[in-house]
Amino acid sequence: MSRARAGGAVVPVFAALGFVFLLVPIAYTVLFSFNDAGKTNLAWRGFTLDAWRNPCGAPRVCSALVGSLQVGLVSTLVATALGTLLAVALVRGRFRGRGAVNLLVLVPMTTPEVVLGAALVSQFLSLRLPLGFGTVVVAHVMFCLSFVVVAVKARVATLDPALEQAAADLYATPWQAFWRVTFPLLLPGIAAAALLAFSLSFDDFIVTNFTSGGFGTFPKFVYVSAARGIPPQANVISSAMFVLALLAVALVHVGSRARRRR
Repeated sequence: MSRARAGGAVVPVFAALGFVFLLVPIAYTVLFSFNDAGKTNLAWRGFTLDAWRNPCGAPRVCSALVGSLQVGLVSTLVATALGTLLAVALVRGRFRGRGAVNLLVLVPMTTPEVVLGAALVSQFLSLRLPLGFGTVVVAHVMFCLSFVVVAVKARVATLDPALEQAAADLYATPWQAFWRVTFPLLLPGIAAAALLAFSLSFDDFIVTNFTSGGFGTFPKFVYVSAARGIPPQANVISSAMFVLALLAVALVHVGSRARRRR
């Protein structure tokens, strides 16, 4: 067998192993959402739909979910709005210090979460700010902003500046050119950045644990519950969020393909 044929046979095997490695934890989470758990959810005891019929059956699981959704939505809206404007300014604008701003935007993305969380909680305590919902939102906006800027910058770089110049030739103001020409073309990239920001915010534990005080989020609930076995209701919520994330990504992809065909 030639090297090319051997490589062609080995690559699919490694790809399949990679997918198995990625999907086994998800499959475990979905499977144990149907477990007839007693006091612990560490061993399989039988199939049941009780957790799906009553996803809020475990104490504080739904309040933790609501907290994560609130933080995720607010952080995503703020980070997406600020990140989009900053990305457009960094690509289209010409101003002193642009290189330094480009570098500083990447700092929260590359900083270890433990360092970022410790720095933020020290800052909040020095300012005598009570830890809670507000401090968590500020922290999440800080690290989500970097990812939004990077994602939207890539989309802005693909746009032809002549489109905005043509809008100006037709007597459109800069604000009208942005909303009627630039923004619709940026929308797929903005949507993808918003989905990424929400996922990062909803999923975060380390920075949240530093800055939340007594405010509860879903990752904190899972961490506290892990010692005795995560209740099946948490597995139900995790499975539902995974399906919703897949649907959101599929909708963005379908919408992007539909715009390209026009």
